[in-house]
Amino acid sequence: MNRQRLLIGLSLIISYSSFCFAQSDDFGLDFTLEAEKKLNKQWSLNLEGELRTRDDASTNDRWSVGVGADYKLAKWLKASAGYILLYDNNVKISYYNATDEAVLDGDAEVGEPKKCAKYWGTRHRFSVSLTASQKFGDWKFSLRERWQYTYRPEYTVDERWSYLTKSYDGKAHTYDGKGKNVLRSRLQIEYDKKGLALTPYANVELFNAWSLQKVRYTAGVDWKLSKQHSLGAFYRYQSVNTDDDDNEPNRHLIGISYKFKF
Repeated sequence: MNRQRLLIGLSLIISYSSFCFAQSDDFGLDFTLEAEKKLNKQWSLNLEGELRTRDDASTNDRWSVGVGADYKLAKWLKASAGYILLYDNNVKISYYNATDEAVLDGDAEVGEPKKCAKYWGTRHRFSVSLTASQKFGDWKFSLRERWQYTYRPEYTVDERWSYLTKSYDGKAHTYDGKGKNVLRSRLQIEYDKKGLALTPYANVELFNAWSLQKVRYTAGVDWKLSKQHSLGAFYRYQSVNTDDDDNEPNRHLIGISYKFKF
């Protein structure tokens, strides 16, 4: 009965989300595969692959593969480090400003799209984390602080689409390489009852890079199928303030995951 109630609750959350999209918000799907190897009581290694979509789930947004390691410093404290290779489907749009020739000639207005480039490119992401957790009865609370550094290499596109001429400009353009530091703070609560195969959870995560850039709200459930196999499902809403690295909009996301332990 408890399992049925939890599944019904999660279904209602996901169903409700489909009715509350704002016009400016995007919708996407997230699929994750993960493998974890526990070396001893302190150390464990993990490998993860992910596919994410955007544009109402019609466009592949990015692929990624990552490796990481966890070390249990104490019963309540864990340290982690990892690397992720990201392969992104980028859309770069430039806009007219008051000094652009087309604006001065009266052919365009300030703030209108100027040129657009679409290309797939790589990013390299490194992170270190500390996660503190504490149980109160069947409820588990955790706080994770993660420093994340992402580097986007220089990339040259052959040409860009011009909104003024409605054609490709035929000119190569180079986007400079750049790095970005972000502090990610996540507070999570989960119902972790012994003997219960389903573990529902909810969390909120803040992304800070000298200012608050975005906030993620997530509710989901993990289902332990056996000692080695588990499935997960979640609903997430992402609210973006500024994000000049990912160039992401506000987004609703539904995710499915599979995890194998060996």
